[in-house]
Amino acid sequence: MDIDLARQQWDDGLRRVESTRANRTRYWLLHGQVDAVTSALRQRLGATYTLHELAEEYGAADRWARDVVDSIDPEAPPAADVGTVTDAAFHLYARGAQDYHP
Repeated sequence: MDIDLARQQWDDGLRRVESTRANRTRYWLLHGQVDAVTSALRQRLGATYTLHELAEEYGAADRWARDVVDSIDPEAPPAADVGTVTDAAFHLYARGAQDYHP
């Protein structure tokens, strides 16, 4: 996946999560999901990675991110905002890339 396009999608995801700030319950639910996806990214990529490697993993995230989010509360209905949560998690994790620049 193109890194610039991926970063734009990641930025949009974080913006969508932050736009829920007025609804504190929803906001904290989404942040918990973002944390879970970020933790999964850390396990998948480790501590040393590039934006290119992160963008490649993003291309495959639809295969694993839903499982991560849904595993938080297996009794709850499937999460509706997995794409937004995934994008926000990738945005936050991108900051640790070796070649990150704002």
